[in-house]
Amino acid sequence: MNDILEFQGEHRWLSNFWPASVALDGVLYASVENAYQAAKTHPTKRGPFVSCTAGTAKRLGRCVEVRPDWEQVKLQTMRLLIQQKFAQGTALAEKLAATGECLIVEGNNWGDTYWGVCNGRGQNNLGRLIMEQREALHAARP
Repeated sequence: MNDILEFQGEHRWLSNFWPASVALDGVLYASVENAYQAAKTHPTKRGPFVSCTAGTAKRLGRCVEVRPDWEQVKLQTMRLLIQQKFAQGTALAEKLAATGECLIVEGNNWGDTYWGVCNGRGQNNLGRLIMEQREALHAARP
């Protein structure tokens, strides 16, 4: 398989906006984006993130009072959500495993160089976490 350089078209399912129920502190969210944005703030302020669209969750996440330890926990939070989205035995896990060993890059044009790559620059942390989960899926196969 060719490298995946953005989460569009046939690879849209890799996006955090893709509908996939994930839990955060015992509450189910409609997508990784919803849960991730909710995780930025105190649990008592997460209600609006439960039932909104992923796009709305992203916008709401820009307006919340961010928890003081967010920079220290955001990568591990995303890792746990990605592990749920692509949990072994799910259809999305099968799709991810089927990507083989190809490079997965969250290419974007909105300037996100922490989670993705924009204009050839970026850490691609989201792509790295997804590939990490793919490795775990491959390792767990008999």
